Amino acid sequence: MISQVFPIEKIRSRFPSLERNIGKRKAVFFDGPGGSQVPTSVTSAMNEYLLRNNANTGMSFATSLETDEVISETLRACADFIGCEDHREIVFGQNMTSLNFQLAGALSRTWGADDEVVVTRLDHDGNVGPWALAAEWSGAKLRKIGINPEDCTLDMESANEIITERTVLVAVGAASNLSGTINDVKKIVEIAHSFGAEVVVDAVHLAPHSLVDVSNLGCDFLLCSPYKFFGPHQGILWGKKERLEELPVAKLRVATEELPFRWMTGTQSHEGMAGTKAAIEHIAWIGREVSGNPELSRRDALISAFGAIEEYEQELCLRMLEGLGAIEKLKIWGISEPNRISERAPTVSFTHPSMSAKEIAERLAEKGIFVWAGNFYALELTEALGLEPEGVVRAGVLHYNSMEEVDFFIESVASVLS
Repeated sequence: MISQVFPIEKIRSRFPSLERNIGKRKAVFFDGPGGSQVPTSVTSAMNEYLLRNNANTGMSFATSLETDEVISETLRACADFIGCEDHREIVFGQNMTSLNFQLAGALSRTWGADDEVVVTRLDHDGNVGPWALAAEWSGAKLRKIGINPEDCTLDMESANEIITERTVLVAVGAASNLSGTINDVKKIVEIAHSFGAEVVVDAVHLAPHSLVDVSNLGCDFLLCSPYKFFGPHQGILWGKKERLEELPVAKLRVATEELPFRWMTGTQSHEGMAGTKAAIEHIAWIGREVSGNPELSRRDALISAFGAIEEYEQELCLRMLEGLGAIEKLKIWGISEPNRISERAPTVSFTHPSMSAKEIAERLAEKGIFVWAGNFYALELTEALGLEPEGVVRAGVLHYNSMEEVDFFIESVASVLS
């Protein structure tokens, strides 16, 4: 049973998009892995900034000072969100991929021909492509950790063989955006650090579902995207202060050396920052609701929220896995055993021999169910599984989805494939 304290109706009331009708019923938004829906509090914060505080930074007039405050407050909120103590370790950018290219460019200038860079076959290309190019730029060798195709998990024997004294960097995803697999990042960090290598974590897919804690993970850099956790299109990079201070980042001559601004090229999206802070506050609101304690600090409220979100989403995911698993010939890619539900995010990808992924998604769209079809830039994984060029159907559950929507989805998939 889903905990009765989870305020699903209150949550859904904050997302106007969930009231959209397709035909005679409300649309079902299972497209969250490609970008979540946004609560009114986020758009209100962005509107308020643009209409009342809009300015560039660094001057003594009111709107410029207010913009400085928006930036400072948002950096502190992001620090609470990912669990770092120093908000100056937070860097904003256009998106995760752009920031990762920037990071890769800086790190590549510190490597040479004797070095090796390690990526995985489970990752989104945003955490593979930049490192492949960085290896090429520096003359380093690129190596790839394999997967276990039967459950779409990382092959840890492969990881132990590939990460060596020549490794300078390991790039790994916290969770797969196709199979939902949650990786043992702490173990990867332990192996990499034993050889003096740095670790970059792509937490884009994990961040909407589970608490991010860089102190616990022990990684050196971590990236995520607010538009996946109910905010605007932005990217966030966290890095250890000493590394962000010393790496040879590309910047203009007039740009400051102060953190985090030496990494934040040009004028940022200040309205996006305001929206990002509001998205984090939305999640903190859930934590205060489920705990019954409106006085919780933001970080404690986020801890409370993600505990409840995980429990709620796992119940929805279990029902989805059970229902889809009962459909004849349907293949679920990834972990499907109920006793391993904590090893995966609530993102379910599947195929069926009678119909292409694209056609299944199109038929579901006609019923008002929004899902994705393709490889979602997880090209290493779909190639390893022999799923190119069609890819898979992907449905993702978020905290604003309901069990009724899951049941309708299962019924609809069965109908489409009958």
